[in-house]
Amino acid sequence: MTRHSKLALGLLIIMTILPVASVLAVYGDIVFRVEDESRGVAATVFPHWAHRVRYKCYACHNDLFEMEEDANAITMKAIEAGEYCGACHNGKTAWGIGFDTCNRCHSGE
Repeated sequence: MTRHSKLALGLLIIMTILPVASVLAVYGDIVFRVEDESRGVAATVFPHWAHRVRYKCYACHNDLFEMEEDANAITMKAIEAGEYCGACHNGKTAWGIGFDTCNRCHSGE
């Protein structure tokens, strides 16, 4: 096996494992605390810079999200109704919202 093949195989393994692993917040991410932690729902980590690489600020601000801390009353009910994150995470533009995708956002800190 050549050096390049080993590198490609290693990258493939890492890329396969990463989506399953718990995502931790990093610089630039926004962490939304869950109001009712007694339900066992982890905080939401929004990867702001990962989105920012693909979209300009105005794609989300100010039509979907206000740019002031705690100005957006984001709830799962609102997201499922197509508001906030649900405007794109609808199963067409981006992966949809459902029990099989909970840990993509509710990953803790």
